[in-house]
Amino acid sequence: MTPLSRRSFLAAALASTSVLAMPAHATGIPAFSRDTVTALARELATRSYAPRAKVPQDWLDISYQDYQTRWFRNSDALWAGTPSSYNVDFFLPGLYFPRAVQINTVDNNTSELVPFDLSLFDKTDKAPDLSEKGNLGYSGLRLRTELDQPGLKNEFCVFQGASYFRAIGLANTYGLSARGLALKTGDPMGEEFPEFIEFWLETPAPGQRNIVLHALMDSPSVSGAYRFDILPGENCTMDVEATLFARNELTHVGLGPLTSMFLFDQTNRNHFDDFRPAVHDSEGLLIHNGNGEVLWRQLANPKHLQISSFVDENPYGFGLMQRSRKFSDFADLEANYHKRPCLWVEPKGNWGQGAVTLVEIPADQEIYDNIVAYWRPREAYAAGTQVDLSYRLHWGHEPDLHLPRVINTAAGARVFGTPGRIVTLDFADHPLLDGNPDEFDLLISSPHVDTSKGVLQRNPETGGLRLAFSFEPEEKTLVELRAQLRKNGAAASEVWLYRWTT
Repeated sequence: MTPLSRRSFLAAALASTSVLAMPAHATGIPAFSRDTVTALARELATRSYAPRAKVPQDWLDISYQDYQTRWFRNSDALWAGTPSSYNVDFFLPGLYFPRAVQINTVDNNTSELVPFDLSLFDKTDKAPDLSEKGNLGYSGLRLRTELDQPGLKNEFCVFQGASYFRAIGLANTYGLSARGLALKTGDPMGEEFPEFIEFWLETPAPGQRNIVLHALMDSPSVSGAYRFDILPGENCTMDVEATLFARNELTHVGLGPLTSMFLFDQTNRNHFDDFRPAVHDSEGLLIHNGNGEVLWRQLANPKHLQISSFVDENPYGFGLMQRSRKFSDFADLEANYHKRPCLWVEPKGNWGQGAVTLVEIPADQEIYDNIVAYWRPREAYAAGTQVDLSYRLHWGHEPDLHLPRVINTAAGARVFGTPGRIVTLDFADHPLLDGNPDEFDLLISSPHVDTSKGVLQRNPETGGLRLAFSFEPEEKTLVELRAQLRKNGAAASEVWLYRWTT
């Protein structure tokens, strides 16, 4: 949609911005609500998709270093100097963000546009001169509120770029991201990236702990209306409601998509000449499936793109976890990978049949997000379909699923005896693992190779148990592995899964 037709559409649907700024009861305009955004998304889906205009060329041509020469002045944040419990900072467009988004506030059920203002940004003497006319606007926003320091509003959440957003709990530094929607991830014809094109922030009252943000999404295949009810704290939780309108048939859609980075750990450490023992934002995919089974899929950095599907119906939850929590696990004083958040997706309602899908993309540097996880419905959504879904996101600690967890996976070549590979799994100390290791049944299997029976021993450092087993891949380039501890016929650990590749 062109800028002109976009403005015309808003005028027809909601009246002009200047009228929206007036009290709704005085003009007869319907009060702003989630239905307002849903109506916009529904209308967008009836029109042919047209990308929004880009910012001026000089903004697109700036370098990464140029982009860093300007930063938002926190003292002039939205709602600064007011009793509101939140402040909002804004990000400039340009570089990786070629199209600006519109940002609005909602007060007394009335929406008002936040105008672009370059003077709100401080700069160094190396900042290039940039045009201030054209399709300018902000590229995203940052939320700040009082967390654990009274009187100080700290950041905990950012929305910027396509439909990406990220958040942290109190003990975290930023790591993995979530997205509004994933389309055609890993497909040979290329991925489609829907974009949040407009935001509405409901003005929080003094002392209000949560904040509500609405977003309008658009892409060639689908439009959508999102509502985020965000509550920061020890964990940051987000209740997400989304209504999607399919322009085209959606044959490969990812719901609740997560994006992260995994470079190496003790399973592939020998592939990298690096002083650190591990580098990753997340190390495993955790699934609590509809049958009540808890699965832990250790992440990998393969030589070739690989996609894994975990078929399920109405999953209880899934997410990407960072279980390594000691500085010595990474020995990185700058990246602080041991402080990266876990992110758990808790579906609400009936998500039906489908599969938790994991995409692992080869990467040779930690700057690349190469891990994607999402729920893929079994049936495609036909063109013209309306899809309503809701879920809760938990940023911060890993959920307690009441089973001993695999806290470390290591692998390497057998040094003595017959050739092959050795795998060791360390299970965290847990009451279910009390007793003699001989009391446990070791379920180790692979559809591709024979595995050894395994050895289970107490680990004196962790207090938990270590399982070690071996296999001979021979000429195979891919081997799926599965292991679990059981006791008295019941699960005594989560199910460990791994895909070994050459």
